Amino acid sequence: MNLRLGEYITPPRTNAFTLVDALFAMAVAGVMFLALYAGLAFGFRIIKMSRENTRATQIMLEKMETIRLYKWEQVTNTGFIPTNTFLVPYYSIGGTNTSLMYTGRVSIQPSGLPWTYADDMRRVTVRIDWSSMGGTNRTRTMTTFVTRNGMQSYVY
Repeated sequence: MNLRLGEYITPPRTNAFTLVDALFAMAVAGVMFLALYAGLAFGFRIIKMSRENTRATQIMLEKMETIRLYKWEQVTNTGFIPTNTFLVPYYSIGGTNTSLMYTGRVSIQPSGLPWTYADDMRRVTVRIDWSSMGGTNRTRTMTTFVTRNGMQSYVY
């Protein structure tokens, strides 16, 4: 065999992936796809929980804003503001899915404060309960005070 300057003999190609290498690569790819799926599912679950919390806050704020505009006589008159349980759907307008319903309750109580003007105040609490995904029961509460000479005196 005569070789010229700069020529060399290349050995036959024996470099290839073995079955073990291919299985390991597939296992790594499977773990990566599983992690990606789990991350996306977790993100969507967090977004759903945030939407449910935001809707609960909207419902409570709506009730609070309504009570804020009542006169003192209306707030202290038992029976004027309904304190029985109310139901509100997740979709407020135009939704047909009623699978998620919020159950709420308004309570008006004496302020419980030790000051002399405590009789001129009432503690208003709005509580919202709902059953989230997977049957998890969730609750949110909002509390405020209403006074005899509060905002309602300026509105009327």
